[in-house]
Amino acid sequence: MPDIKNIADKADVIINGYAFTREGGLIHVLNLNSPGKAVVFSADGEVLETTMDDIELSIASRYLQQNRKYMED
Repeated sequence: MPDIKNIADKADVIINGYAFTREGGLIHVLNLNSPGKAVVFSADGEVLETTMDDIELSIASRYLQQNRKYMED
């Protein structure tokens, strides 16, 4: 089980319980309320890996698109 507090502290942004973290050109997203649910996006938003169902993946993708500007340097 991931260390939720550590992940939340390192996140670039947290949106409605989803922690978004940029790492090595990828964007990692973890549902802090259900830590078994995660997705890894490429820099351009393509899904590379996920444990989310289609509905939750759609929500995480939308949050990423709407809030990407807050993750920029």
